Amino acid sequence: MRVSKFEHAALRLDLNGQTLLIDPGSFTTPPDDLSGLVGVVLTHEHPDHWTPEQLDRILRAAPGIPVYGPEGVARAAEGYEITVVSPGDTIEVGPFTLRFFGGTHAVIHSSIPTIDNVGVLVNDELYYPGDSYAVPEGVDVQTLAAPLGGPWLKIGEAMDYVLAVKPRRAFGTHDMTLSVIGRNMHRQRLQWATEQNGGEFFVLDPGDTLDL
Repeated sequence: MRVSKFEHAALRLDLNGQTLLIDPGSFTTPPDDLSGLVGVVLTHEHPDHWTPEQLDRILRAAPGIPVYGPEGVARAAEGYEITVVSPGDTIEVGPFTLRFFGGTHAVIHSSIPTIDNVGVLVNDELYYPGDSYAVPEGVDVQTLAAPLGGPWLKIGEAMDYVLAVKPRRAFGTHDMTLSVIGRNMHRQRLQWATEQNGGEFFVLDPGDTLDL
């Protein structure tokens, strides 16, 4: 399975000629070459993880594909057919097995309502938590897509999260709100956290890929 990182929170997974997209949002270049697309996962409703414009482009390229998200996404994406998923659910789509964890977005501020968020484990290989620090209990995480920055993220908490998950591999995502200096600094902190449990950290820029 190959994972491709795109701007901010968007990931593309390719396996056996079929494709899964995760969180193509407002900071992400419109995806192309979607002839093998079998599904889309939206971890939560914030526009940096999905927009109607992005979803419309995707559905024009791949009509009728399933779109998975928590209840909050279904409410926000009124008029779209969203398959609602919750923590504990397992879905099979093409060659991908999706297991969902978490349930809520990390707290940004007490004045801002907490929303639904699911983390997704793909083929028991790649875990992406969305905007949360949800640890997938009972899972030996092979590869972690670890958030680097955001209005809800403090780097010390992100480091503790990586230490708790103990991935064998990790790379940074959710990073478009950071300057180049800030992104590099946060990568170094998460590299340290990954290496504490014998893991390896990979630096991926938009368009880079990693074979899992």
